[in-house]
Amino acid sequence: MLPLVTIPAYIPHGHCYLWQTRLVGLHIVSDLLIALSYFSIPLALVYFARKRQDLPFKEVFALFGAFIVFCGATHLMAIWTLWHPDYWQSGLLKAATALVSLTTAVVLVPIVPRALALPSPEELAAVNAALAEEIGQHQAEEQQLQEQNRTLAVTLSQLRQAQMVLVQNEKMSSLGQLVAGMIHELNNPISFIYGNLFHMETYVHSLFRLLEAYRGCCSSQNERIVAVAKEIDLEFVVQDLPRLLGSMRTGTSRVREIMSSLRSFSRLDESGLKRADLHKGLDDTLTLLSHRLQLNSHLPEISVVKHYGEIQKVECYPGNLNQVFLNLLTNALDALEAQTLVQAPASLATAGKIEITTRMPNPELIRIEICDSGIGIPIHLRNRIFDPFVTTKPVGCGIGMGLAISYQIVTEQHGGALTCQSEPGKGSTFVIELPVRSPESRRIYTEEADSACTQALGAEVLIGV
Repeated sequence: MLPLVTIPAYIPHGHCYLWQTRLVGLHIVSDLLIALSYFSIPLALVYFARKRQDLPFKEVFALFGAFIVFCGATHLMAIWTLWHPDYWQSGLLKAATALVSLTTAVVLVPIVPRALALPSPEELAAVNAALAEEIGQHQAEEQQLQEQNRTLAVTLSQLRQAQMVLVQNEKMSSLGQLVAGMIHELNNPISFIYGNLFHMETYVHSLFRLLEAYRGCCSSQNERIVAVAKEIDLEFVVQDLPRLLGSMRTGTSRVREIMSSLRSFSRLDESGLKRADLHKGLDDTLTLLSHRLQLNSHLPEISVVKHYGEIQKVECYPGNLNQVFLNLLTNALDALEAQTLVQAPASLATAGKIEITTRMPNPELIRIEICDSGIGIPIHLRNRIFDPFVTTKPVGCGIGMGLAISYQIVTEQHGGALTCQSEPGKGSTFVIELPVRSPESRRIYTEEADSACTQALGAEVLIGV
């Protein structure tokens, strides 16, 4: 068999068209456009496949591209055979096209069910919407959990505060019981000593009179009497013994005063409201702190200036208010001592000052101002000074619960207000505002007044009828 390219028996395909220019041109243009279109389609498929790396069934796209390229090549071959009778080459090209087409069809058959199983755009949109809704729900749940966590954190802080308050109250109650027991045990011997000092002074004066009488009756030349008088330094004893008795009387009086203040401060009868004199509570607290007001080798004397106005007695829990006074005055003393420590030695003689002012802005309200000339409160702590565990003192010198407990006592127990005005380096002023009547009394008074008004209106209606 001779090679295919050497067989000369065929004539060009153009003879079939009788070489009519229009007919030949029609076939040329049509085949050329078809071929160009076929070649452009695989290029688009390749570009699309490269851009979409997640595209499924890429092998089908490759087969479709090859199939379309071969189809375009057959149309170019049709143009070629118009002038060149290479029909064997054209047939082989068509055979290759048929092979690629058949392979594409065979591969495509099992892929069709898989392709049909792919979700449609509507289904994908629905799934995306469901996912978006689920994500929104998860975000809402996460926000809710965060809010619950914040609530739990606040609750935990409140529980810690309540625990600290309970512990502090228990400590104060135990301390009050201990102090009350100590006062009871010490009161009798102190009262015995204090009462007998007056008798002792009387006896000593009587003995001095007797001694003077003996000295007048006995000769001053009695050597034994002169020796004993010189040995005991009689003249000094006669002068110093009355002073000693006076000092003892002053000391025992001071002890009695402190014990009275402790008894008043550590009240155990807090089961109900009492009408109390706030001035006495302030004075008792100052008595307990008197040792910190005195001049010593390290700190100057601290003066307390009282501007007491005419105020009424207040319905309150006196022991708890005494605790508030103690906390505020202790903080004032701490601030003054801290200021003294940072001052130059030349300024240590400058005395610190605490001013206590009481007045009644109106008949139903009492205002107490405790002002010190200490170091003041830092700006970043000023708005949080009444929060639990907030303190201006160094580590180990306080837990930051004194003002928080004081704020709770004033506001929650007594329906009052506790505020602070402070400027660093210029001192602090704490203001306590207390209603003369307790919240319970005001509520009962309001209910009784409303009831009286209702009865009066009812009586007027009956009279009118």
